[in-house]
Amino acid sequence: MQRLGAAVAVFAALTLAAGVHLGDANLFLLAAAAGLCAFTTWRSATISSFLKIFVSIFSVETIVFGAVRLLEVEGLWPASLADYALPESMSLTVAVFSIIVFGLSHIPVVREMTRIADLYFDTQDRGELHIWGLPTFRVREPLIAVAMIVTLVLISQGLVGVSVRLSFIRRDYYTALQEMNAGEFWRLFLFGFTPWAFVHVVVAVIDYVLQSTLIIRWRQWLTQHYVTRWLGGRRHYAMALVGGVTDNPDQRIAEDVNRFIDGGDSGYGIYSYSILLISKLSSLVSYSIVLWDISSAFTFFEANIAIPGLLFWAALVYAAIGTVTTHLIGRPLTSLLFEKQRREADFRFSLARLREYGEQIALLRGEGAEGASLVRRFGAIVANYFAIIDLRKKLVSFTATFNQLSIIIPFVLTAPFYFAGKIKFGVMRQTADAFDNVETALTFFVDYYVFLSDFRSVLDRLASFDAAANRADELNAAQPATRAERRDIAFDVKLALPDGRRIVEATSLELAPGESALLTGPSGSGKSTLFRAVAGIWPYSEGRIEIPEGAKVMLLPQRPYVPIGSLARAVAYPAEPETYSRHEIAEALEAARLPGFVAHLEEESNWGQRLSGGEQQRVAVARALLAEPDWLFLDEATSALDEKLEGEIYAMLRERLPNTTIVSIGHRSSLLAFHQRHIAMEQEADGTFAPREAVLA
Repeated sequence: MQRLGAAVAVFAALTLAAGVHLGDANLFLLAAAAGLCAFTTWRSATISSFLKIFVSIFSVETIVFGAVRLLEVEGLWPASLADYALPESMSLTVAVFSIIVFGLSHIPVVREMTRIADLYFDTQDRGELHIWGLPTFRVREPLIAVAMIVTLVLISQGLVGVSVRLSFIRRDYYTALQEMNAGEFWRLFLFGFTPWAFVHVVVAVIDYVLQSTLIIRWRQWLTQHYVTRWLGGRRHYAMALVGGVTDNPDQRIAEDVNRFIDGGDSGYGIYSYSILLISKLSSLVSYSIVLWDISSAFTFFEANIAIPGLLFWAALVYAAIGTVTTHLIGRPLTSLLFEKQRREADFRFSLARLREYGEQIALLRGEGAEGASLVRRFGAIVANYFAIIDLRKKLVSFTATFNQLSIIIPFVLTAPFYFAGKIKFGVMRQTADAFDNVETALTFFVDYYVFLSDFRSVLDRLASFDAAANRADELNAAQPATRAERRDIAFDVKLALPDGRRIVEATSLELAPGESALLTGPSGSGKSTLFRAVAGIWPYSEGRIEIPEGAKVMLLPQRPYVPIGSLARAVAYPAEPETYSRHEIAEALEAARLPGFVAHLEEESNWGQRLSGGEQQRVAVARALLAEPDWLFLDEATSALDEKLEGEIYAMLRERLPNTTIVSIGHRSSLLAFHQRHIAMEQEADGTFAPREAVLA
């Protein structure tokens, strides 16, 4: 950015010299704007990577358009290209745009928005790019995105240029109609309007294809980023412990990422607003020039007094009134839309839970309670919905009135001059078009207020997701399990609950390899919490748990996770089913006393619902047989089995995993026969529990 800033500074110096040479005040103004643009471009090295793209585009255009302007004023522009000369203010306009983008980069909400966008534009990942007629090649993903955005910005600016050109053609077109000039009418129709309209259509199609490609690539990358951030380092578990505003992180990834980039149903996300703003600004400048020039024809009294830029100032005042009023009416909308998404996500989650626990609910005859709960949750959605309706009713009333008046005002302003014979119908029509474009650009805030509020709520949800992920990282950094050069597992740790209450003090416990142990104690004494700490997922702790370096530790919970897919995948999880041969998986199922399921290994199903609790626990045991861990912790992992089958499973584990040390949590006295040590959780005077050696009966 420094080199580009220096190049703009050189252009500013040349423009200043030309201004001195020709005595042209407009060149002095351009030189001043270019000088400020050079400064902001130089300083843009520290701003968002996403915004740097736009600063670079406008700064380069400042030089290019400015160079054309200097050629014109010095009389060096070819006469054959006189019809294609740029408007005098073009280079000044893009210089101002570059300065505005730099200024926007310091607004807090823009910084938060671009922080998320920069995740994509700062990545080192490489993506595949296929250009028609060329072989596919790999290049850094941000370079692909930047190339697309630059092209789209240029297309957007080109479309505005075409639109302005068409406004002049329509002016002459309507004037030809008024004057009954058939020859001029057909000439403008065939050789003026039609070619430019065709160009507009072709460019619009190219714009759509590029835009759609950029959006899906961006969404694909950002979704993968948030999925990795959620699951990486077991953040998903820590984020669930944190709770708070991080409700339904799955919905954030599935919906809010899409809404951030593409806007979802509204169609307005960060990309849309960026390009839309550029288009609106370009349209504003271009049509403001048209309005300003037309205003000279609107003269008052016999002295033909003209107010410079009359129509432009009228559009500006009208837009300012609309913008301020809209904001005053709609301020609470952002928080209401944020709450809407949260309540919708809660309701969907409740429905999913109902489906997941259908059997348990049916057994307890809990349909009535679940129905009442769903009605309450949906009632919250309805209450929020009516609050949004009440607010949007006021917004719609104002914006609809505002937009209807927008159609009438330019005709009200121009009609007296038209009837006085000072302007022709084509000028009147062009004035209406130009006024509409200027007013629309200036009332961007009015027209898109609801969408902007919705976008802000999406931004807030993604920001809270990132904040919770950062908090999860802090928690995970405090987890006590560490690797050490030793053979046993040693505990010198104090564990607490998320609310801060201390629950376990294990300050002198050691588990020796090859020595199976049974951990017992009353419910709520922290047995499972101790196991979670060993697994490295419990962050509320002081002290440390030393685990042998390189040892493979596996924990089987009371309720194992069974993924949707083939049974082979469920048994091999978390490894891919191809990691093991079908013979090894079948053998593990048979050893876990599930021989009847061997024939269903390739069957795709929701096995978590098809299998009973005891069958799910035996699938988890089969996983342990395949994984062959050094340490196997069973957290009531056989509680759904009868005592006879439970005994067979323990005997089988001892036989098939002779090098695995088994540590169990259980309540049945029959488990004592399968373990060499008995450790009991005993309550201390301060209410905490400590593991103490117990005598085997």
